[in-house]
Amino acid sequence: MLAMQTFGDDTARPPILIVHGLFGSGRNWGVIAKRLSDSRRVVTVDMRNHGDSPRADDQSYAAMAEDLAEVIEEIGGPADVIGHSMGGKAAMVLALDRPALVNRLIVADIAPVDYGHSQLPLIEAMQGLDLSGVETRSDADQALAAAIPETPVRAFLLQSLDVREKRWKLNLDVLARDMEKVTGFPEVEGTFEGPTLFLAGAESDYVQPGHRSRIKALFPNAQQAKIPGAGHWLHAEKPREFEAAARAFLEA
Repeated sequence: MLAMQTFGDDTARPPILIVHGLFGSGRNWGVIAKRLSDSRRVVTVDMRNHGDSPRADDQSYAAMAEDLAEVIEEIGGPADVIGHSMGGKAAMVLALDRPALVNRLIVADIAPVDYGHSQLPLIEAMQGLDLSGVETRSDADQALAAAIPETPVRAFLLQSLDVREKRWKLNLDVLARDMEKVTGFPEVEGTFEGPTLFLAGAESDYVQPGHRSRIKALFPNAQQAKIPGAGHWLHAEKPREFEAAARAFLEA
């Protein structure tokens, strides 16, 4: 079972399940989860090979979707599901494979397509960090700066570093091996007829106009919207706007 954190205790309505992206964890979504829990029970999870969840030898979307199905059954679903990036793809596969478990679906800045970009350079930078000499997070930040010059990216990755235990809370070996699975999208059958929102960052190039036909083929009731001024990490860059868009869709 995935590690999870629960916010709020209102069980009269479907719970909200929030699914993070690659290299993330449920804690990345804590602020939004707390705010959405004013009227709903909200559950965040750490995906397999991330955070405090079990390590596994498979990072396929079929396996990730099955993990999410177990969580929803455990929390008494069906659930409204919010998934970002890798988590959005896992949430889509869940909705397509097990539609009875998903009430409403929000897919944040990702489409059901293969992507060409690889995150292997980030994994190689993390694997190359000599943790024996790291005493503080700033030590690690300085050591990673040459390989990863973008300060926000380093800050995001370092949320998954356990400085005290001198270890990454990421199964870097499996994530590296299965990177093509993560950046790809599996062959799927069927459709998800439930209400679906593809919510993108207006400054991001992850969801393209050319993806619309594929989105509508799998999610015929999908809506699309963009958050102005936001990039791929739209929930972190524009949290209030993301919350407002999610709340409006989930309350509709």
